[in-house]
Amino acid sequence: MEQLYKFQKEGHGRWGGVVGDAVLGANDGIITTFAVVAGVTGANLSPVIVLIIGFANIIADGISMALGNYLGTKSEQHFIRSERKREEWEIDNKREEEVDEIRHIFSQRGFSGSDLEKVVEVITADKKRWVDVMMRDELGLPDEASLKPMRSAGVTFVGFGIFGILPLLAYLPVFHIQEPFKLASILTGLAIFTVGVFSGYATKRNIFVAGLEMLFIGSISASSAYFVGAFISKLIPA
Repeated sequence: MEQLYKFQKEGHGRWGGVVGDAVLGANDGIITTFAVVAGVTGANLSPVIVLIIGFANIIADGISMALGNYLGTKSEQHFIRSERKREEWEIDNKREEEVDEIRHIFSQRGFSGSDLEKVVEVITADKKRWVDVMMRDELGLPDEASLKPMRSAGVTFVGFGIFGILPLLAYLPVFHIQEPFKLASILTGLAIFTVGVFSGYATKRNIFVAGLEMLFIGSISASSAYFVGAFISKLIPA
């Protein structure tokens, strides 16, 4: 998920951060909820127990993940702010060294001679522009304004909840499904593959490969939960 996280935090385009947060939330929501469903089903517990534990997982884990994303984004904002202050101090107190760094950055981009010196002159003539270049090109950090903790938390929670509820739909008594676990497995597989496709799109990867990769990971998680539930149920007397 490293590529997706980078995409999310850099905020490519207007909806870059939204897509990243939504995919992260949806991925965790569908996999963790279905893992709970699989574990409870493996233990041969009633559909009512599946619904209770499943919805409890959506609320508790959804809030936990949203708060974690909020705090993580806030921490990154603080880090970027501190690094910006450090760059400003270095420009004020180590000007020649910082000028040389600008010269090095743009020489690596193919500028040379008078063209290089003109670029250096233009960049270093404005302190804010100078710091912006150092933050982006030297440190590889995004603009602090592109990080929105509340939005990240909200989108993560919504994505977690919407996709997390899918495995539980088959267990709702209103639908009268005879074999709810099979339907839940199908819905979950389709949802996981769809999330993988969006993840691949967000990170500029092959969407089909990304979908299959996430489906494989989700299958391992769900299978493990199912067999653990079945194993524990045999150890505990009815």
